[in-house]
Amino acid sequence: MNPLNGPVEVAVRALVLLADSYPEPIDLSMLTVLDHAMLHSGQFHGPPSLHPHLPAQPGELGLRRRLLHEGLAVLTRSGLAEVESTDQGLVYRATNRGSGFVGILETPYAAQLQDRARWAVREYAPRTDARQAMRSFVASWNEDFLTGMRKGGATRG
Repeated sequence: MNPLNGPVEVAVRALVLLADSYPEPIDLSMLTVLDHAMLHSGQFHGPPSLHPHLPAQPGELGLRRRLLHEGLAVLTRSGLAEVESTDQGLVYRATNRGSGFVGILETPYAAQLQDRARWAVREYAPRTDARQAMRSFVASWNEDFLTGMRKGGATRG
């Protein structure tokens, strides 16, 4: 079991992002970008990252999207978030209950998540195209990888 990417932890991260963007809804692609930026904020000239830089980060985006989808199902079933169908697809929004739930989280990690969520939402939503942001993340990882290979070793974060 991976405690940093289990359904409950991913659901809490998604809820923190949705609560910060309230009342604006967020689609799954943008949540994927925001979740990545929130956890690896130091790589994007933001506050220090909450999770370490790993060589396998390019593979994280696909897994992250699936985990977020599962986390959003947990949130909607519990009444902490709601889903709405729009012309652009499905979007998610925290409910009043969800925002209240985020407000009672008291751990240091939860406070750091909320801080990084504020930064990520202000930095990337709504003016960022999620697909372009994901391409940019992957291009950055490819450049890091190639730089590491030219130096004759594995990349380090």
